[in-house]
Amino acid sequence: MAEAGETASAPFEGPEKLLEIWFAPSAAAVPDANSPEDSRTGLRKVPQVIWKEMLAIVKCEVLSVVSGTEIDAYLLSESSLFVSPHRVILKTCGTTLNLLGLPRILDIAANYANMSSVYQCFYSRKSFMFPERQLGPHRDWQQEVQFLDNIFPNGAAYNVGKVNGDHWLLYMKTPSDDSGAFRSSPHLESPVIGNAFPDYTIEILMSDLSPAAREPFFSTFSSPETPSSHALSLSRSFGITDIFPPHLTTLDAYSFSPCGYSSNALIKWGEDPFFFSSPDMADGTSTVGEGYYTIHVTPEEGWSYASFECNVPLHPNRPSSAPDANTIPDLKTLVQRVVSIFQPGRLSLTLFISSEDNESDETGESPVEAAQRAFRAALCASVMEEKIPSQTNGTNGEISDDNAPSQKVGKRYRRTDKINYEFGAYDLAFASFELSDHK
Repeated sequence: MAEAGETASAPFEGPEKLLEIWFAPSAAAVPDANSPEDSRTGLRKVPQVIWKEMLAIVKCEVLSVVSGTEIDAYLLSESSLFVSPHRVILKTCGTTLNLLGLPRILDIAANYANMSSVYQCFYSRKSFMFPERQLGPHRDWQQEVQFLDNIFPNGAAYNVGKVNGDHWLLYMKTPSDDSGAFRSSPHLESPVIGNAFPDYTIEILMSDLSPAAREPFFSTFSSPETPSSHALSLSRSFGITDIFPPHLTTLDAYSFSPCGYSSNALIKWGEDPFFFSSPDMADGTSTVGEGYYTIHVTPEEGWSYASFECNVPLHPNRPSSAPDANTIPDLKTLVQRVVSIFQPGRLSLTLFISSEDNESDETGESPVEAAQRAFRAALCASVMEEKIPSQTNGTNGEISDDNAPSQKVGKRYRRTDKINYEFGAYDLAFASFELSDHK
């Protein structure tokens, strides 16, 4: 993707800044939970124009919006915004001023949703490729931490991974912290979805994409084709629509010119038979169960990058022996599907999961250790199966319909870093991998 004022040949910062602010532990805990308007409560009642004004501060624009039963997903000129009744997730790439939107988000929550207290807040990002190009507080991690400390005096900052290699930076403001002007909600329980499944976010951050994976994301097209229709065709031909079951997925996608791709998807995971019949759902029904994934691709050689983020709870006890295209995948299958599309030379994975007392399953394995095992099994234990991408026509950008099957290719990854963190209410699994023959 190329920002306004930049040429396609200028370096573009693909790694995103991710800000997640909770004003209540769940949608059921917002002040107007029992008085919806048009099935909307909390922050989802905020007019779109107000969010657009906030995004102008951040230096990005809304391209399109899709709404589900629980989430509004905004596709942006630089990544994504997700609005739930109790939570805002702002993910922006390039030289956007992500953190400068935080004070305005706090004002919006107080003035439009009657929520003046922050329950918890997270800010994270991968190490930048071109830190010298950043603006405002994003010029340096310490400046970002200072900016957040001025709002949340007792937050905590972490550097996860090799300082002189790929690493992940995290700032947390949790309910147990006294945050001064913006005090935590008195609720101290770990966030759960529908009182059954934990808060769960998986990120796959990929660099050095293969030439075959990068090429389709260079787009030239003309009327009647639009950036959205082109991106949806590309999503189908490239296997993106098959990451989750299509019948549970609402996909919104955009192809940038001359290159780049973004998509948001809303996933009705609560309608999957596994979740619907889970013993955790005592009455056999699901009152909640909508999550998202988002993908952003910067395909230029020299700084190629793709990110995948998803908050669908991939239950650690779900059988994974026979992945089904019509059901929500297990973690191992999800990682393999995403990595086979983008074929990175290097990647980092994070799983951030809410946890009370760091529960283990019946085998004694904690969720983060189960995640580390799944990461390694997906990338190291077997030869990766990679989908042969359909190619774009260099003349008019049309997507060919040569639906070539997946093929076995001799690519294995080796793990270069493995770190687990226990933060009290949340646990983190972080791992980095690179191709065995990567230089």
